Amino acid sequence: MNLSRVLVTGANGFVGRALCAQAAARGVAMRGITRFPCELPGGVENCVVSAVDERTDWQAALAGVEAVVHLAARVHVMADTAENPLAEFRRINTQGTLNLARQAAAAGVRRFVFASSVKVNGEMTLSGHPFKADDAPAPLDAYGISKMEAEQGLRELAAKTGMEVVIIRPPLVYGPGVKANFAAMMRWLRRGVPLPLGAIDNQRSLVALDNLVDLIVTCISHPAAANQTFLVSDGEDVSTTQLLRRMGQALGCPARLLPVPAGLLELGAALVGRRDMAQRLCGSLQVDIEKTRQLLGWRPPLTLDEGLKKAAQGK
Repeated sequence: MNLSRVLVTGANGFVGRALCAQAAARGVAMRGITRFPCELPGGVENCVVSAVDERTDWQAALAGVEAVVHLAARVHVMADTAENPLAEFRRINTQGTLNLARQAAAAGVRRFVFASSVKVNGEMTLSGHPFKADDAPAPLDAYGISKMEAEQGLRELAAKTGMEVVIIRPPLVYGPGVKANFAAMMRWLRRGVPLPLGAIDNQRSLVALDNLVDLIVTCISHPAAANQTFLVSDGEDVSTTQLLRRMGQALGCPARLLPVPAGLLELGAALVGRRDMAQRLCGSLQVDIEKTRQLLGWRPPLTLDEGLKKAAQGK
């Protein structure tokens, strides 16, 4: 597919800025959507759209565009203050996505790449039994439900209009500038804080920012990506204990880990109302990327250790 211009929403976000830089470096003409005027990497054209919801008018932004990468979303939050979280997630992630997609199809856009989430598959797996791209969806929270409903609407729109849809479901994304829990773990390791996570025997899939961006760029134009759903990871799963040790090596700060049994951690977390945190630290969440490898001939450009080193260096 020879593209004249690609529109990317959320262009100044964690994934969006990296995507703009990498795609522009490969010679892809990009138009980045942001809520406020800003300078984007690679000299990417900036187009300001004040809100991404069910009422947004995308006509001007879509002019001359052949593909859309939709990254903008209401993200999963730990302490949601919305009166009706599911309704708010649906307004942005479901209705906002489908509003953009309908206008894109009407404007003649040939392909719509949607950044969804592994939460559409579910919250956890049994160790050694990873999620697969074509498994039946089983989201458990409002964020995952809103993404699943957006996926369903996009597939229906593709069938009606002929616009190709590609869905990518990443697990935890890490890299330079990462925030939230991953950034907190790096801070703890840098400070030499002893962590009670030295005996966790789970398995987690992660994806380095550069690996996710490389797959997105591949899906913009690869003929075999049309109307497919893909999972993505670094291709190597690790326990929380292994991740912290290898993160410590990347930081040059050996991890100080105490071998507290996972059962005790889970009990303690439940007693203080943080069962969700214990699940993320002690539970397994694996994804199978064999479909991505076989259908697209795609391989993660970075290994896990290379990704952790880039995250540690912040570049």
